[in-house]
Amino acid sequence: MGLEEDIEEIEDEIANTPYNKSTEAHIGRLKSKLAEKKEKFENQQSGSGGGGGYSVEKHGDATVALVGFPSVGKSSMLNSLTNAESETGSYEFTTLDVNPGMLSHRGANIQMLDVPGLIEGAASGRGDGKQVLAVVRNADLIMFVLSVFEIEQYDRLREELYDINIRVDREPPRVTVRPKIKDGIKITSSTEQDLDEETISDVLRDQGYVNADLNLQENVTIDRLIDGLMENREYIPSITCVNKVDLIEPSYKETVDEQLRERDLDPEEVTFISAEKEKGLDALKDRIWNNLDLIRIYMDKPSRGIDWEEPLVIERGSTVGEAVEKLGGEMEERFRFARVSGPSATHDEQQVGEGHVLEDEDVLKLILRR
Repeated sequence: MGLEEDIEEIEDEIANTPYNKSTEAHIGRLKSKLAEKKEKFENQQSGSGGGGGYSVEKHGDATVALVGFPSVGKSSMLNSLTNAESETGSYEFTTLDVNPGMLSHRGANIQMLDVPGLIEGAASGRGDGKQVLAVVRNADLIMFVLSVFEIEQYDRLREELYDINIRVDREPPRVTVRPKIKDGIKITSSTEQDLDEETISDVLRDQGYVNADLNLQENVTIDRLIDGLMENREYIPSITCVNKVDLIEPSYKETVDEQLRERDLDPEEVTFISAEKEKGLDALKDRIWNNLDLIRIYMDKPSRGIDWEEPLVIERGSTVGEAVEKLGGEMEERFRFARVSGPSATHDEQQVGEGHVLEDEDVLKLILRR
């Protein structure tokens, strides 16, 4: 209870302190202490059992977490997209455990996780929120599921994820810190900083760095600086879909679009669906695929030819070596070279090594040692 009270007290002080140049250093120290105490509290809870949590083993080529408040239609969507059988109902909290399903699309097997509906305060433990959010931290993509009548829920969902150290649609801060034995704190930066060196040094000391070299490759805010120093942040991309569009009049769509724009969501990049009527689901599948940034590699197998039915699905930017590693078995040890045909090759059956970067719909033939 002591840590919880400390956290609440610091949060109140931050909320009640006006932000300006003269209070910047003070707020920086407060936020740094808050991050430290939240990490201790998180470790304390996980160490004491903390309610058991939800455990879902990752399967398939990628994992997508469906995040939304109760009764927005996540279960109906999962049932329509996959082979899952998630209980559905019009009342709140239908889903009481994480329910996985497998979406097969463009040759990929994509694990979809319907997590229990979030409520405000989930990050602090309400409604099994911490356990739910822990599952989200392991996803490759977050799908915000909103009701067409409650677009404002998006704000609270992002806040809950932020409070559990999930940074949605953000790249990790370009911050590098290297501890050393002596000579105090030295700060170097490739760009001009709005924060003064004293504030930056205070934040480092609060995080336990007495002697360290800090290099900044971006103009950091206090929050970005703290994120760069902490090791428990997850950076996950997201997409948004709006459900129950079958229940609105066409004229109401303008109101929904405006509400989305207010939240920096481009209506053209949001997928509008009706899970109940199974409308818009093909577009949603394509959007999931595109945002997971996966590619398909067709394997040319000895004596069997090219397998066009079940491609090897890997992340965009993967090399031949990484493809071989995913195939597993003895192939890594026996690998000599490969022949590639397709978008990444300069000609058919180009001979390449492990470092060759593959592209979508390449054909890959492995030449192995006997």
